[in-house]
Amino acid sequence: MTTAPRTRPRGAEPVSLPAPAPLPIGSGRQLARAERAGVHLGPASGAAGSAVALPALKPMTASSDAATTLLQSLRRASDGLPRWQSVEKVEARAGSFEELMEPRGTKRKTEKTEVAEPKLPRPMSSLRTEPALYSGPFPFYRRPSELGCFSLDAQRQYHGDARALRYYSPPPINGPGPDFDLRDGYPDRYQPRDEEVKERLDHLLRWLLEHRHQLEGGPGWLAGATVTWRGHLTKLLTTPYERQEGWQLAASRFQGTLYLSEVETPAARAQRLARPPLLRELMYMGYKFEQYMCADKPGGSPDPSGEVNTNVAFCSVLRSRLGSHPLLFSGEVDCMNPQAPSTQPPACYVELKTSKEMHSPGQWRSFYRHKLLKWWAQSFLPGVPHVVAGFRNPEGFICSLKTFPTMEMFENVRNDRDGWNPSVCMNFCAAFLSFAQSTVVQDDPRLVHLFSWEPGGPVTVSVHRDAPYAFLPTWYVEAMTQDLPSLSKTSSPKD
Repeated sequence: MTTAPRTRPRGAEPVSLPAPAPLPIGSGRQLARAERAGVHLGPASGAAGSAVALPALKPMTASSDAATTLLQSLRRASDGLPRWQSVEKVEARAGSFEELMEPRGTKRKTEKTEVAEPKLPRPMSSLRTEPALYSGPFPFYRRPSELGCFSLDAQRQYHGDARALRYYSPPPINGPGPDFDLRDGYPDRYQPRDEEVKERLDHLLRWLLEHRHQLEGGPGWLAGATVTWRGHLTKLLTTPYERQEGWQLAASRFQGTLYLSEVETPAARAQRLARPPLLRELMYMGYKFEQYMCADKPGGSPDPSGEVNTNVAFCSVLRSRLGSHPLLFSGEVDCMNPQAPSTQPPACYVELKTSKEMHSPGQWRSFYRHKLLKWWAQSFLPGVPHVVAGFRNPEGFICSLKTFPTMEMFENVRNDRDGWNPSVCMNFCAAFLSFAQSTVVQDDPRLVHLFSWEPGGPVTVSVHRDAPYAFLPTWYVEAMTQDLPSLSKTSSPKD
């Protein structure tokens, strides 16, 4: 396969959002009471429209009745203040993810407060997930920048290059409808990945081991970061609105870095093993759609006659920051658009999805509330600007295509009282990262804190050592330990 030349990504640039109108929080005494109760209100905002880096929301403990009462009273006082208006003004003039970002070198004004820095709270034993607790302003999220990539071949073997990257090649706009047969080749030309093999973070760790000395900021930056898969962060973003599937995340701290790796829950395993034939065929259809929409080289034509092998993957490795939490994560990329306005990853990437054909307003409303939330979370985190969806009929044929710009997805539920809010998603994710960072304090790759969540309840944590939850491989720990003397001499710079 021909590998297209790839350009070096630009330096990461932060997201700057206009400051929301200040809450009528009263005197400094009331603010101090809020800090003691565990509610972080932060410094008062500046003039409307000024650029500020918003702090991550600090969650309350489950037992903090005083905090709950105070937060409710403050919210009643702020009724009518827009929660997402700070982004509306930007969206009105922005047509892409890039236009929401500040130019490189933009400086933010720091604001002073007379309130003393509160004492660090004791680590919480659980974290509540109700959306109302996280409905504050949108938190600071640094523009994702691609650090590198890797590929997995048909045998699921790792390669530190872009050989598995495919190129977006949709049907002509003025031609006939797509009429893609998503059942074609099933099951004869289908090679699914072995889901019994638990890869954990292994492929990402191999990339990190090869490139640890080339990271901007040096090894010291990595010592303060969280390393995980994009899919794990996606689950965190959607947690406040999830009503069906729980999750478990194993966390270990090693050389200062917090690593997060998903653990298959017993319920998820039972569901996977009992997966009905129709669901297995629907999974195949999603991969088959990608085969119809992608070519092996820029300007080429798709070849849907080949085998659908889900072992093959192209993965982007990205750097970002949510609130005060530096992030290094990786996610699979469906394809690159050679005709994109910017060929700089991740702005040139395209996410491909399928969904059943919709015929009524109720069906569209349900689609916007549930499926579009997951599409938004999956694409917003890495900065992928567009999702192209193929809508299939009951016979398994794609009958229409629709492009969903990532930054406009929220518009479909903005006025829906039962819809989702991006602020809630990102604030909860920031709160979880704070919860994990304050809980996993012992630096030991064999020690695992298992964070568990089921719909309707809080996130809880249990502590384990070694198998079956330890996930950092020996080869990675030993190789990174050889660099320990140099790491100990390196200060941890600000991200």
